[in-house]
Amino acid sequence: MTLAGHYTYFVTILLLMVGLFVVIARSNLIKKLVGLGLFQTAVYLLYIAPGKLIGGAAPIVAEGVQVYSNPLPHVLILTAIVVGVATLALGLALVVRIKEAYGSIEEEEILQRDVDDESSANDRA
Repeated sequence: MTLAGHYTYFVTILLLMVGLFVVIARSNLIKKLVGLGLFQTAVYLLYIAPGKLIGGAAPIVAEGVQVYSNPLPHVLILTAIVVGVATLALGLALVVRIKEAYGSIEEEEILQRDVDDESSANDRA
């Protein structure tokens, strides 16, 4: 297989790197969730790419068919997509609660407010 035949793997690696960078480098919680979504999409591609064989048929026994595609990666990715959507929904709900409690979704501001609240609690004690 040529180098151009591995384009799905290049896209997967690019999405993995971009998603991981966004999760690590950004302080906005919504942007972190978007990065997590990109990272999950890259993992989906990593499992789906080798699951389809060129010239492969559906795994139904028939005359003249020699090569079958494996349906298991596709089924597992459908389950992973559902779990990913639920994780994203939970993350967004947590961001809403954090916004209500702290008044911000920026990580530095939240941490600074926690430090200020802790130091003022220590001063009162």
